[in-house]
Amino acid sequence: MHESNSLRQFLTRFIKHLHCMCAETNHRTVQSLTLSPWLSSFSLPGVNDYSPLALDLTRNQLIVGARNHLFRLSLSNVSLLQATEWGVDESTRRSCQSKGKTEDECQNYVRVLLLNGSRLFTCGTNAFMPMCTTRPVTDISSVLESIGGVARCPYDPRHNSTAMITESGEVYAATVTDFSSRDPIIYRSLGNMPPLRTAQYNSKWLNGTQHNYVECSAPHHPSLLPLISLHRNSIAASAVCAFNLSAITQAFNGPFRYQENPRTSWLSTPNPIPNFQCGTVNDSGPGGNLTERSLQDAQRLFLMSEVVQPISTDPLVTQDNIRFSRLAVDIVQGRDTLYHVMYIGTEYGTIIKALSTTNKSLRGCYLEEMSILPENMQEPILNLQILHSDRSLFVGLPSRVLKIPLERCSNYKTEQDCLGARDPYCGWDRKQKRCTTIEDSSNMSQWSQDITKCPERNLTQDGGFGQWSPWQACNHDDGGEGTSTCQCRTRACDNPRPQCGGMECVGANIEVANCSRNGGWTPWSSWAECSTSCGIGFEVRQRSCNNPAPRHGGRVCVGQAREERLCNEKNPCPVPVSWVSWSAWSKCSVPCGGGVQSRVRTCENGNTCPGCPLEYKACNLDPCAEVRRTTPWTPWYPVNVTQMGARQEQRVRYTCRALLADPHDLQLGKRKIETRLCPTSDGAAACETDGLVEDLLRMGRPVTRVQGAAWSSWETWSACSNECSKGFRTRKRSCATPDGKSTPFACSGAPVEYQDCNTQTCPGLRVLCILLSMSLMSCGWGAWSECNEEGLQLRTRTCEISSASCQGNSTDQRQCRPNESFDVSNDPSETFFSVLSPAGFSLFHLVLTGACCFLGAVLLSILVYVYCQRLRKPPQESAVIHPSTPNHLHYKENSCAPKNDLYTPMEFKTLNKNNLLPPDESCNFFPSALPQTNVYATTYYPSPLGKYDFPSMDSPCSYMHS
Repeated sequence: MHESNSLRQFLTRFIKHLHCMCAETNHRTVQSLTLSPWLSSFSLPGVNDYSPLALDLTRNQLIVGARNHLFRLSLSNVSLLQATEWGVDESTRRSCQSKGKTEDECQNYVRVLLLNGSRLFTCGTNAFMPMCTTRPVTDISSVLESIGGVARCPYDPRHNSTAMITESGEVYAATVTDFSSRDPIIYRSLGNMPPLRTAQYNSKWLNGTQHNYVECSAPHHPSLLPLISLHRNSIAASAVCAFNLSAITQAFNGPFRYQENPRTSWLSTPNPIPNFQCGTVNDSGPGGNLTERSLQDAQRLFLMSEVVQPISTDPLVTQDNIRFSRLAVDIVQGRDTLYHVMYIGTEYGTIIKALSTTNKSLRGCYLEEMSILPENMQEPILNLQILHSDRSLFVGLPSRVLKIPLERCSNYKTEQDCLGARDPYCGWDRKQKRCTTIEDSSNMSQWSQDITKCPERNLTQDGGFGQWSPWQACNHDDGGEGTSTCQCRTRACDNPRPQCGGMECVGANIEVANCSRNGGWTPWSSWAECSTSCGIGFEVRQRSCNNPAPRHGGRVCVGQAREERLCNEKNPCPVPVSWVSWSAWSKCSVPCGGGVQSRVRTCENGNTCPGCPLEYKACNLDPCAEVRRTTPWTPWYPVNVTQMGARQEQRVRYTCRALLADPHDLQLGKRKIETRLCPTSDGAAACETDGLVEDLLRMGRPVTRVQGAAWSSWETWSACSNECSKGFRTRKRSCATPDGKSTPFACSGAPVEYQDCNTQTCPGLRVLCILLSMSLMSCGWGAWSECNEEGLQLRTRTCEISSASCQGNSTDQRQCRPNESFDVSNDPSETFFSVLSPAGFSLFHLVLTGACCFLGAVLLSILVYVYCQRLRKPPQESAVIHPSTPNHLHYKENSCAPKNDLYTPMEFKTLNKNNLLPPDESCNFFPSALPQTNVYATTYYPSPLGKYDFPSMDSPCSYMHS
């Protein structure tokens, strides 16, 4: 029995020992994701530094100061009630930046927020020019009063400062009074009392403003909890200490520490005037019994001799590698006592919840640490304010304002978690079987807490493998097949070792490699089927490295596990027959007015492709712009010359108009004639044709008139020159005497008439082909023949391709010229205008002809080009005015002039006395002029004759109309 009790005691002690070994003091960390359902947040885009906070319990609002802004927020959920901007004017900002400060520093950072009844006293840095205002608490956008903020607010937003206001309105501030921060001060201002400050530039009074933040504790135990952090340039370390107010009072009522001069030591001196109060000598009031000696002692004695003793010799909380920034304290009623719960803000954005107690077992206990910012985000805690009535903590951060509930008992689901948290706010209600506050408990006897020690963390730990050992030689049993010499390595389950019931390591703790068994190939498989049915393909065969397979790091098989070879090399696939891609569309045949363009393709690998190799489409369908051109006036020429030299003079010019793409193609137009009488009635001015008329009168060739000469009937109309797009046709008649003798010059009028025909529009492609064929076939007129019995000269041309494709007549005729003084059969100008006949081609056609001839035969192109260039340079003696062959232009039907007057084709050359012939007029050498015959409708006339192409003087001479 005794042994059983001893064993039981041993097991009990062993279990307690194991429990102590498997648990350690450690607080829990609450992440922001877990806190997010409990948090209320406020922020405004573009606004930061939510530093000063002021609780207004009367109006249930929170006053917040930020950079360039003031806010009123609801205490219940920090929702916005009012916002107002309090920025810096532009001149102040520029002045600040001119002193070397950055744009971020030259803003208005609110640093003082003091509530006094219904008014709010605020101060801001104002771009290093501190400014203070007084505003209504209920309308912070209204400014009741503005005063300077020097000695009440710091210049630099990074400087520490603090301020408080009394019920009577006196403001006490601890800050600096200059731009360079070399004059620290504790200053009293405003209210009913005179201003008062500490000695200026006296380091024995104040040495910098790195004061500690102080929060008062319970009213029954008045004490101070200063928060102490080392300077930023030193190592990171912080502490919180506790001092009784009575100890502070005792130190200030004790002796002073005095130094007679800088070379003497500091000595203790009794306090000559206990409870000294500042005042005026011989004045009634608290300082009414003062003497000048008293004032001198007050200025001389300012350093106390005794130190203020803390409540305990050790700090309540110490922490290395962390800087504390703010401190707030809440008093919580526990089951058995009051607890002082400290909330310590850090510069990393976390809030530490700790106990302030003299109990050594609880001293320095962290209950929990709250990460209130999202992961990977760090900001210093700027301010902490506790609303005791609501048990809420308001947190000021650079980017936002947060409200956090001080108790979250519902987070603990089990009794073990609830009691193990050591949270003074929470306890386990055994009746309700849940974690509640003391106010929510059903019965105090059923509500329990366990705050006797710091929170513990379970040290149960699963095991983990350490590093592999180096490879070493070892023997390996192949399971009956022999022993192989291999390389082995091991590892241990010691990183970490399993403890307090943790799981053992899972996995192999030994590896074997480089054993003597190497891999071997299996025989090759048969060749697989060819990959193609025709054309070159490939076939494969395979083998595996498992005969035997390499084991324990043995050498793998050397060589290829797959082989390929070509197949169907002599069985080519039939070549597919298909069209190649279309070529690009050719250039449009005309730039406007409707043309055609084509593209081609070829059949690849044969000529059996379905479809057409050539494709056409219409292009440039927009009508051409109307082009107008007016020719110069021709020289004057005589008309109706009499035997005495009296005559009329005329000159001509043409106005041309057509819808053409190229203005240079415009050659036909409206004729305008000017006429004047010569010689003039007064004989004052000579006429330009006097010499020419005299030459005509000296010819000595009498002009006779054949009696009875008349025109024969018109022949039938010839075939049309074009199948479409307006061609022309001709008919002829002859002049003969009553006895049947041909006298071509005895009749007045034209022997040939031209008329429009086939005016319908050609299809686009056909028009292009006709133009090309005309261009290739119209340059071949032969020389004029001798005059025949009918008084006509003939010439012919041959179709160079096929007679079926040529347009126009193959023969041409003209009236003979009696007594010619020169041969005109090879007149370049005649040939030139024959080229421009409707059966030939225009200047535009000539360009197309040159291009086509160049592609077909370079030699033919060169010959045509040289020939045409020669035609374009006629000799000076050829000065006849040659009208071109009929050219069909559209004209306005409502014109009042006849068509042959509107559109008479002309090209003008030099006029001199050797070549004189008036176009489009009848010249009669009789005393009076013969009436001009105008032919209407669509009738055209052939070219006129030369200067001397007229009958004898005794017969009427009629120049043919053009």
